[in-house]
Amino acid sequence: AERPRAAMAMAWRAAPRAAARLLLGRRGIASCLDPSTGLTEDQKEFQKVALDFAAKEMAPYMAEWDEKEIFPVETMRKAAQLGFGGIYVKPDVGGSGLSRLDTSIIFEALSTGCTSTTAYMSIHNMCVWMIDTFGNEEQRRRFCPSLCSMEKFASYCLTEPGSGSDAASLLTSAQRKGDTYILNGSKAFISGGGDTDVYVVMCRTGGPGPKGISCLVLEKGMPGLSFGKKEKKVGWNSQPTRAVIFEDCIVPVGNRLGAEGQGFSIAMQGLNGGRINIASCSLGAAHASVLLAQEHLAVRKQFGEPLANNQYLQFRLADMATRLVAARLMVRNAARALQDGREDAAVLCSMAKLFATDECFGICNQALQMHGGYGYLKDYAVQQFVRDIRVHQILEGTNEVMRMIVARNLLQG
Repeated sequence: AERPRAAMAMAWRAAPRAAARLLLGRRGIASCLDPSTGLTEDQKEFQKVALDFAAKEMAPYMAEWDEKEIFPVETMRKAAQLGFGGIYVKPDVGGSGLSRLDTSIIFEALSTGCTSTTAYMSIHNMCVWMIDTFGNEEQRRRFCPSLCSMEKFASYCLTEPGSGSDAASLLTSAQRKGDTYILNGSKAFISGGGDTDVYVVMCRTGGPGPKGISCLVLEKGMPGLSFGKKEKKVGWNSQPTRAVIFEDCIVPVGNRLGAEGQGFSIAMQGLNGGRINIASCSLGAAHASVLLAQEHLAVRKQFGEPLANNQYLQFRLADMATRLVAARLMVRNAARALQDGREDAAVLCSMAKLFATDECFGICNQALQMHGGYGYLKDYAVQQFVRDIRVHQILEGTNEVMRMIVARNLLQG
C-alpha cells in the first residue's frame, strides 16, 4: 500500500541531503549519468571532495539559508580551506592553480549542495582570477591571499541601472586627479554587495565605447562608497544583492588593474570563465533534480502503481538525462578550449552557457512537474533548484546576448 501522505512528506523534507548522498555514494546513479565518466584520477578526487563537502556542509542547510537569507560566510571559508576560494588562481598567491575543466567539475559538484552559494563562490573566484591575471605583483600579493582563503570576499561590478546587456555603454566615471581617481556612478544587481570586502569595478576613464573603460579595485570602507537596499529575489537568497554607489569616491591609481582603457577587455575575459562557471552550477542543480525525480517516481504511487511504471514519465526522465549529459559535455568542451587559449574559446563559452542554462532550467522545471503538487512546496528541494537557476539564463550575459555572439561568429567574413 502507498505510504501515508504525511509520512511521505516528512521523508522528502530531507530531500537536499538525500540528493547529495546519492551523488556522493553513487547509489542509484546509472552509468550514463555518472559525472565522473571520462575524468582523470585527480579530477575524480577533486570531484569527490567537492561532493562530500556539498553533502555534509551545504545540503543540510540549503533550505534554511534560502528561507532566512543567510550569507554562509563560515561555510565558504571551510570550502576555501579545501582550495575552493581561488581554484584557478596561481599557487604563489594562495590559489589552487587548477584548470578550467577542474573548476567546472568542482562547481558542478558543489552546486548539488546549494546552487545559490556555489554561484556566489564562482563569481568570487572570477574576481580573484582577474586580479591575479591582470594585476601587478604588488596588487596580486596585496589582494589575492586573503581572497583565496576567503578571509575576504569579492564582488564583480559591471552592470548598471541603464546598461545591462549593453555593458560598453556604462556611465560610471573615474576622473584622474594626481595619483587618485574620483569615482562617481552606481552599479546594479551586485552579488555580495554590501557584505563583501573587495569590489572589481568597471568604470569610464576615457571616451565613449569599450576603449574608454578601465578597471579599479575598491575596498569596503573607502570614503564615498555606499550600498543600496538588499534586494528581495525569487532565488539566490543565500547571497545578498545590492546596488553599489560611488559618490566622489577616492581610489588610488595603484588600485587600477592593467592600463587605462583595458577594463572592457578584462571584463570580457573574466566573463568567458564566468559563463563556464555559471553553466557548471546549472549542471549540478539539474543533476540533483534528476535524482530527486528518479527517486520520487519510484516512491510515489498513483492509480495503484508507482509513477515509474508510467511510460510517458519514463520518456520524460530519459529526455532529462540525455539533455543533462549533452549539456555537461558541451560545458567541459568549452572549459578545455578556454584553458588551451583556443581562438574559438569565447564563442564556445557562449554556446555552452546558452545551452546548459536553458536545458538545465528545463530539466529542473520538469523534475518539479513530476513531483506534482509536492514539487510546489518548500519542503521539497526541487523547487529551490528551479528558483536558484532561473537567473542563470540572465546573468553573465543574457542568453539572448549569447545567441548574438554565436551568430556574429558564424556570419563574420
